[in-house]
Amino acid sequence: MAIRIIVKDPDPVLRERAKEVTKFNANLQKLLGDMADTMYDAEGVGLAAPQIGILKRVIVVDVGDEHGLIEMVNPEIIEQDGEQLGPEGCLSIPGINGDVKRAQRIKVKGQDRNGAEFIVEATDFLARAFQHEVDHLNGVLFTDLAENVYDITTKPRANGE
Repeated sequence: MAIRIIVKDPDPVLRERAKEVTKFNANLQKLLGDMADTMYDAEGVGLAAPQIGILKRVIVVDVGDEHGLIEMVNPEIIEQDGEQLGPEGCLSIPGINGDVKRAQRIKVKGQDRNGAEFIVEATDFLARAFQHEVDHLNGVLFTDLAENVYDITTKPRANGE
């Protein structure tokens, strides 16, 4: 597989709605593999195809829990409840984090790399990651939703200077 270049904000591709995948073929298999390699190389926990300049409804997520790598094609959040507020960052917006309100629990329906439908129930950080990646497919960035945004590259100086 290959590591792809991650598109950075304000690239307009990040603001477009991705198109539904209808062909489950070798090109899709390669895309999924490349996306996982790219996500791991960048030390991220999720990646959506628009983040590598491809307007297809494809995401990969791995928050380091028992689920491992989840590849999902044409994901759709079909249920959500509860609320959580927490920090988010994005590989397409390096150095910036923000506090975003998300559903605490979700159900996501999608297809695997071969087109078979499946559902993932997610809570906490995994639910947050899925919601963040599905937003990417709709042209929404976490900074659009954040209650506050802050630069994580600036470190406080000694003695408060």
